[in-house]
Amino acid sequence: MKILMLSSTFPYPPTRGGTQVRTFNLLKYLSGRHSITMITQRSTDVTDSEVDGLREWVDELVVFPRPKASDEQKGILGKVQRFGTFLQQGTPPSVLHLYSPEIQQWVDEAVEAGKFEAITCEHSVNEIYVRPEWREQLRTVINIHSSVYATCRSELEMGTTEKRLRDQLNLPLLFRYEERYCSKFSHLVVTTPEDRRQIAAFNPEGQITVIPNGVDLAMFPKRISDPGGHRLVFVGAMDNRPNIDSVRFFSLEVFPEIRERYPDATLELVGSRPVQEVLELGERPGINVTGRVPSMVDYLHKATICVVPMRTGFGIKNKTLEAMAAGVPVVGSDRGLEGLAVDGPDVPLRALRANQPAEYVYAISRLFEDRPLRKQLSENARSLIEKKYTWERAGELYEQAVVG
Repeated sequence: MKILMLSSTFPYPPTRGGTQVRTFNLLKYLSGRHSITMITQRSTDVTDSEVDGLREWVDELVVFPRPKASDEQKGILGKVQRFGTFLQQGTPPSVLHLYSPEIQQWVDEAVEAGKFEAITCEHSVNEIYVRPEWREQLRTVINIHSSVYATCRSELEMGTTEKRLRDQLNLPLLFRYEERYCSKFSHLVVTTPEDRRQIAAFNPEGQITVIPNGVDLAMFPKRISDPGGHRLVFVGAMDNRPNIDSVRFFSLEVFPEIRERYPDATLELVGSRPVQEVLELGERPGINVTGRVPSMVDYLHKATICVVPMRTGFGIKNKTLEAMAAGVPVVGSDRGLEGLAVDGPDVPLRALRANQPAEYVYAISRLFEDRPLRKQLSENARSLIEKKYTWERAGELYEQAVVG
């Protein structure tokens, strides 16, 4: 099958972040069985060697520059104009600011010429290039990493939004936007059953498939031994709002109590592009902000426990899957463990759940003191990943959704 994949995020190397990891690994699977053309956008930090590396995985790679914000788009006036455009056109600024008329022309001409049998949008931000009438002539698939409406609503409810008034105004507009774009596609793909329920509310008659993320088991081997000690780790891009909220909550409200009980306890915040809100956490006792590291798995293997204290952000978390694959015991929130069967009746214990500070302190202390429990979680979690969360399995399901 001839497939056109649209990705505004440059998906190579697959270590840049969750969106890139999912896009690249699904691309990798499909490229072994189908003819793939990928259209993507290149930001200034993408190197020529990375472009060459991605080109090896596709039949055709078409790279466009990312649009740059004009002076008129900056400042208060620009914000007012963007909201006015959202109100009139129904498409949020987060989608419009990546929109490329050149990409639109390329896609329009390719569809008109009948070059492809299917189009996939890798992340909902790419929906803007797909016209509703195309579903009558070819397969159109959208890979929704998470609901923008549900994410905005969750941040408002949790009080973690950066700009409350803006998001209160945006919320009903986001509902209408998601409802509209979901109706355009032949098939919708989501990452968790919770995502499926949210998206089904927008498109009750739509074909929706749950395809969780996976792990490259060669990149995240199970660690050979338990290092012991009192070392905690959090991994993730440090310019991502849910991650920023997560590490600040844990560092300020949980970790001080851990240090009271275990004075030698350390917390490594591992991930690229740490913003100032994260960097300043490194000034607190026991906390180290690493920035980008050559190997994430090395930090996981050295840690006693991986914490995933997410409070916002929907969808299955790569950071959780990768820690479980590496054999590191996980303590995570309901949001951090979303989509995973880790506890409950007839379920082997695979992670410890915590949402409130006292629950984190209890769970972490329990694991610090109980080596057999750490071993139990390590083995059960790795077994789960091997059975259900490989990219091979995800790729098979995605191929079925794309081919129809």
